[in-house]
Amino acid sequence: MSEITLETKIADLLNDYEDMKNILIKINPKFKKLNNPVLRRTLAKIAGVKQAAVVGGMDPIDLLNQLRSAVGQTPLLQDTITKEDENLKTPAWTKTNPKTTLNANELLNKEKNPLAQAHKILKKFDKDDILAIEADFKPQPLIEEFIKSGYEVYCQEIDQNNFITYVRK
Repeated sequence: MSEITLETKIADLLNDYEDMKNILIKINPKFKKLNNPVLRRTLAKIAGVKQAAVVGGMDPIDLLNQLRSAVGQTPLLQDTITKEDENLKTPAWTKTNPKTTLNANELLNKEKNPLAQAHKILKKFDKDDILAIEADFKPQPLIEEFIKSGYEVYCQEIDQNNFITYVRK
């Protein structure tokens, strides 16, 4: 078993540590989404501990240390990472009406992959078209994948359980 870091993939944790799914759910009930086989097969492979913390509305170091403690590893100091700037201005382009809106929760409930569905839609979009993705969590793994693919992305927290992620082609 290797050392758990912020970059450790959730899928690796689930494979390497018996009962890790239940440990994660006990740490944060939002991780009940790991009961979804599609999520485990897809997003868990690209999401690290840091992204999972964002999805769960947690401090990444807090989640990391709880996981490390659960498997007998020494916790890390809080100041080993820096917080992202929470005061980023909302881009003007997010004021444009989205061409399409997806609900990530509905897709996951139907055992469909939100990332795959979004990519299908975005392929058909023209430049500057916007896709809105609604979820009850901040979909950090999706956000990072869209950025890697060259899209502009902005995630707006409406309230603790309501996020809209805008993706512009």
